[in-house]
Amino acid sequence: MTLSRSEISDGLVEELRAFEQLIRPLSQAELDSPSRCAGWTVGDVARHVIGSMADVTAGRLDGLGSPEATAREVAERSDRTAAQLADECSDVATAAVALLQVFDDSSWNAHAGSYDGTIGQGVETLWYDTWLHGDDIRNALGRPSELGSTAALECALAHVGLALSKRDWTGNVPTSTDPRALAFVLAATGRGGAEAFGPNAPNDIYA
Repeated sequence: MTLSRSEISDGLVEELRAFEQLIRPLSQAELDSPSRCAGWTVGDVARHVIGSMADVTAGRLDGLGSPEATAREVAERSDRTAAQLADECSDVATAAVALLQVFDDSSWNAHAGSYDGTIGQGVETLWYDTWLHGDDIRNALGRPSELGSTAALECALAHVGLALSKRDWTGNVPTSTDPRALAFVLAATGRGGAEAFGPNAPNDIYA
């Protein structure tokens, strides 16, 4: 990881607060809009993000991130309005603050049970997932990307870079100051544009 424990912890909570504000004013028609996440509406994206954090803060970690767990997270929230989803997002952000205060440096760097990585990497993944899905929602609604803080983009690049290294990709991950940094994250997550990187195009980490 390129960011410190405090940067990642604070970044996740700030991202959840921003996600709450993103979804709170959405109409039902906007929630029902298709997204670039295959088979998911804007509402489904929001339900997944909030459901994942609700599972983490409640200690429901078995199968987290699997298709089955993700489908459950979405289904459990299928009848909620944007305001209700935003209220839950606020609640899980508050719960995340309490949970993150439990970790010291030793536990932060310890293996995270069934997750393939440390607790710190797991928290970094939650931040990255919230940030990227926020961009999915803006894209679906025809809004421009909002990169947020430089640290948020650094978090996404670190997560994608680690995933690519496990797939024997030999290219170079751009820095957060590179104008193509966001395009790189989108390409590496199967959201298009890989051809712009030529022979050093990143692999789709979800393929």
